[in-house]
Amino acid sequence: MKKTTFVALMILSAQCLAGNLNDSLQDIESEWAIIHYSTPQKSQEIAYNNLFAKVINLAKDYPNTAEPLIWQAIIKACNANNVSPVIAIENIHEAHDLLETAIKINPTALSGSAYVTLGALYHLTPQWPIGFGDEKTAKLLFESALRINPNGIESNHYYADFLLTQDAFSEAEKYFKIALSAPSRVEQKFADDQLKTLAFEGLQQTLHKKKEASSGMFSSFVKKDIVN
Repeated sequence: MKKTTFVALMILSAQCLAGNLNDSLQDIESEWAIIHYSTPQKSQEIAYNNLFAKVINLAKDYPNTAEPLIWQAIIKACNANNVSPVIAIENIHEAHDLLETAIKINPTALSGSAYVTLGALYHLTPQWPIGFGDEKTAKLLFESALRINPNGIESNHYYADFLLTQDAFSEAEKYFKIALSAPSRVEQKFADDQLKTLAFEGLQQTLHKKKEASSGMFSSFVKKDIVN
């Protein structure tokens, strides 16, 4: 076999593998979105477990690949709401380790989703000794995700949501608006549209709290002037 023919076959084989992986990942995300946004909570645990089994099989077919590890982590984290507190904490710690491994393999996989998910875990998980929650680490992880995907719906929405909890209303408003202006992916329109709905709700909440904070500051100045 000629060298050029061999190289061409190797390139074609690699493209086929990448195509099969991408198709599988698209299917997993579509199924996850249905479970996460549309499935009643009483039915979610079984659905997540079935989806997790599919991702495990995908990881076996594509070892040392970041994307299946990220999806394992996402499913474990999401399913924590449907299991006992002890198992939930175990899931969160396992998700953390999976995401750390995925970042070491390929930090830009799934447009930086490992950083977004890990940031959300550090933001929402209880602090030590129960968990590993840490707001400073969460902020750094969200910022890392934005450097990879500055205009993504996911990266901007979750950072904005984090900023809202920190009472950084102007910054939260900025990133919610970026999330809303980002186009939904054709192949994952349902998932992206659901997240944009959450971003819209988050923006409305941000504007309301921003107005309340401004009113409270104005009232304090008025009272101060009256007393003086």
